[in-house]
Amino acid sequence: MSKDLRIIFLGTPDFASASLRKLVENDVNVVAVITAPDKPKGRGKKLGISAVKSYALEAELDILQPTNLKDPAFIEELRSYHADLQIVVAFRMLPVAVWDMPRLGTFNLHASLLPQYRGAAPINWAIINGETETGVTTFFLKHEIDTGEIIFQEKEPINENDNVGSLYTRLMEKGADLVLKTVKAIEQVDYPQLPQEIDKPLKSAPKIFKEDCRIDWQQPSENIRNFVRGLSPYPAAWTQLDGKGMKVFEVQKSTEGTNKPIGELYSDDKNYIRINTKDGTLDLLDLQLEGKKRMKVDEFLRGYHFTN
Repeated sequence: MSKDLRIIFLGTPDFASASLRKLVENDVNVVAVITAPDKPKGRGKKLGISAVKSYALEAELDILQPTNLKDPAFIEELRSYHADLQIVVAFRMLPVAVWDMPRLGTFNLHASLLPQYRGAAPINWAIINGETETGVTTFFLKHEIDTGEIIFQEKEPINENDNVGSLYTRLMEKGADLVLKTVKAIEQVDYPQLPQEIDKPLKSAPKIFKEDCRIDWQQPSENIRNFVRGLSPYPAAWTQLDGKGMKVFEVQKSTEGTNKPIGELYSDDKNYIRINTKDGTLDLLDLQLEGKKRMKVDEFLRGYHFTN
């Protein structure tokens, strides 16, 4: 690729670092990287760096970590790079002064088939809602979040047993390829700019908080199964056991019935933990009780006994 196009990359988690790596390995001229400030992590509260910063250090790229994206000093520093194009992957909202600065604009990678699933958690919500297909989209930024003109889209099937972890990995790699494709097309001045046509009701993807992750056992079994895998491994669906929070990472439908009330966990203390729902029974396969490590159900039951 030509080194004439000067690019600034903005992103933070590993989902973004895959795109940055793809660009650098294909000789794209990334003149600077903007990522989140270092944050204390773990019990020792040592400063941890983002996945994007980790790769940027490895690739010896200039790194900017502003705490305030509207700070005039940061704006001037950004301007000094004379970027032609900016690329945003999994970063926070940008002020107009930032995204409108490059002569060719700023494009974003979003992990859905826009206009569906605008928002912070598109991968989670697509699985929670039982979708069988999603994808990745590149689009130009404008004032309203996730609403700009679409450049390219790539579809990705959602398999019956996908969870957020497995789908995230595939979309991360597919997205990185799409980012590179988009840069090449912009460089060659050969790319579409399609308005986001809304021809059916929109499903949104708002940020997910801990209180949103509690399992409602009154729901149908399939809804609960989708809910659990749509939050696994992070932030994780949860329920309560003996007054403690318990994360649930995987469930499956059981052929065994019971006369227990809906929502009451029960077990044979060896092989299964089972629960009735609105329309059937589920087995809990993978879980983590508060204060304990994550375990498969048989391992968990070696140290925990139910009183059924």
